[in-house]
Amino acid sequence: MKTIDNIPTSKIQRATRMVQTGAKVGVNYLKYYGDKITKNEKEAKQRLNENNAEDIYDGLKKLKGSALKVAQMLSMEKSILPQAYVEKFSLAQFSVPPLSPALVIKTFKKYFGKHPNQIFDKFNSTSVNAASIGQVHAAEKYGKKLAVKIQYPGVADSIASDLSLVKPIAVKMFNIRGKDSDKYFKEVEDKLVEETNYILELDQSNEIVEKCKNIPNLKFPAYYPEISSDRIITMDWMKGEHLSEFTAYNSNKELSNKLGQALWDFYMHQLHNLRKVHADPHPGNFLVSNTGDLIALDFGCMKSIPTEFYIPYFELAVEDNLKNPEFFTKKLYELEILREDDSNEEIIFFKDLFHELLSLFTKPFNQDEFDFSDPEFFNKITELGERYSKSTELRKMNGNRGSKHFIYINRTFFGLYNLMFDLKANEIQINNYKNL
Repeated sequence: MKTIDNIPTSKIQRATRMVQTGAKVGVNYLKYYGDKITKNEKEAKQRLNENNAEDIYDGLKKLKGSALKVAQMLSMEKSILPQAYVEKFSLAQFSVPPLSPALVIKTFKKYFGKHPNQIFDKFNSTSVNAASIGQVHAAEKYGKKLAVKIQYPGVADSIASDLSLVKPIAVKMFNIRGKDSDKYFKEVEDKLVEETNYILELDQSNEIVEKCKNIPNLKFPAYYPEISSDRIITMDWMKGEHLSEFTAYNSNKELSNKLGQALWDFYMHQLHNLRKVHADPHPGNFLVSNTGDLIALDFGCMKSIPTEFYIPYFELAVEDNLKNPEFFTKKLYELEILREDDSNEEIIFFKDLFHELLSLFTKPFNQDEFDFSDPEFFNKITELGERYSKSTELRKMNGNRGSKHFIYINRTFFGLYNLMFDLKANEIQINNYKNL
């Protein structure tokens, strides 16, 4: 793969790249209008989506950083984005052009004052994996093979400006409007700032390893603070294949259930016992070892769950509470889904919407055992997402709904459910976490 010798770091440089990408999208729309003359609407729209996805991703992968991270986050919204965007943006998880060896060495000299060969017994200056915020290199020290994650230059300093560039897209896509909308973007910005702080990630990683070490069939790398910094982090090299690679061919149901149970227990333990959760559950952050264990990686994106959100959120996961209209309405106000200035029309609409959504989405929590391989369950989630994303009634209303905490908690559950479905895990014991 072609390497990158420099990354635009100034606001003007990055904005210019985005404008160039926008110009390409404009040309694609001209082609689309031409295609509509010679092709049917479906074919023309598919080509438009494919061309736009290609050009947008091509522009973002050269920028790296927060803009590319947002694309990765959007790739998990399978019910909102056309498939062409999902497929292309998902590459941001682990397949983008890496920094050149020269730029890698320059980064080490900046943060350690040394060439990487002066720090490690062996160091491969060619990246083995490149994603949105950083890339990974293989090294050796202490008689061990190590993974060294290096953050791209300028990423931490360009978060606010990057988000201002993608904000108009997000506003339109998610129907966000109103004076309170900035709280959602501030939540994303704060999380991205945390993700670029590798000292914080080191502390969070060690905390999770310690508090989740007793979960069966779940493994973690060890971390090395003495050869880490705020932009470089060193950990054990973990042998395994990405979860998406494993699920593409696996037919061993027993192993699927074993891995699925480990994954489910990991998340339920974090949510309910730790009140802090790994909020980036995409396939690139999980490996399957040759011994059939699940390996969890990358704890840069951790979401703390305040009590005032946790209690009403999980109270609405209880079936009897969903059937109690008075209680249900009260909790919707507590979660900022309903607002005091809502019209009767808005109250009725959003009560119906969230009752339907929650009744479906919380089904696993109201059973002792759940089958995540059931396509009917996931088809209903997809259908519901598509229906409301196309709702003209919803677009007339203020879609700016819910506590800011929904952003990463919902992202966590959507990601977790997708991973469980990909694993085809069934016979999953829902309440195992209570015994951990």
